[in-house]
Amino acid sequence: MNGILPLWKPKGMTSHDCVMRIRKLLHIKKVGHTGTLDPEVEGVLPVCIGQATKIVPFLSDITKTYIAEIKLGAATDTEDSHGKVTEVKSVTPPLSQQAIENVLQSFKGEITQIPPMYSAVKIKGKKLYEYARANEQVERPKRQVTIFDLELGEGGIQEDSFWVRAVCSKGTYIRTLCVDIGADLGYPAHMGTLYRIESGAINQKDTVTFQDVEQAIENGTLDWILLPINRGLEHMERLFVDADTKKRILNGQKLSKPSIAPETDPFLIMYDDQVLAVYQTHPKDADVMKPVRVFND
Repeated sequence: MNGILPLWKPKGMTSHDCVMRIRKLLHIKKVGHTGTLDPEVEGVLPVCIGQATKIVPFLSDITKTYIAEIKLGAATDTEDSHGKVTEVKSVTPPLSQQAIENVLQSFKGEITQIPPMYSAVKIKGKKLYEYARANEQVERPKRQVTIFDLELGEGGIQEDSFWVRAVCSKGTYIRTLCVDIGADLGYPAHMGTLYRIESGAINQKDTVTFQDVEQAIENGTLDWILLPINRGLEHMERLFVDADTKKRILNGQKLSKPSIAPETDPFLIMYDDQVLAVYQTHPKDADVMKPVRVFND
């Protein structure tokens, strides 16, 4: 059993909880997720099964799309609605749509973020949330992230809240983005509800629930809800090979790099619709390509 299970993670479960439940349902050990979601966040969680677990390291750089609620007028220590309120300010007068859109526009592109104290970022061997729980202060490192798109979401502007749709790079903290947007609007703010609706090429329309998985197991149709391995690697360019080269690829051989090579590195090796391997340029010889992962089952 090999492929990607496009799970819609429910609230109340960690990403690890989801992996453990799928292992039990499918009676298979080779299961891994591709991007953690906080327990109170629901959304797209691609789960790799069997040979697909080999692509997990290549999925860290994919873009992700979120729908987030920004609540103005109150800041919290966790930057979301589950923390302790640390600052309050009345939201008056009502904000105009133009004012909000102007601020959102200013956040597009590469921005600097400071990770929230309640996060898993490690400083001197300890996670930030461990410092926070111990009431210890520590300097948090700045990081550069990219906001590819940011726009008002559906639902309009409420008295003290509005929704945004954000397409961002890895490492982006949506909680922090909400806080920073609020600050530019002149108010303390925090993130309310959050959904992840896309992870790379896998979006909400592709997803299945645990109930769907259980039903598919009962009906013997599990293969119908698994996505092919190459669906998770659509951010990589493809190099198609012939039958003779296929044998060499599956044996993990180094090969001469073609004159017209993929621009991404690493890149995907395909034979017709079959994913054979992930290759990269040899670090010591730019004319040679070497295997990184081979899918030989």
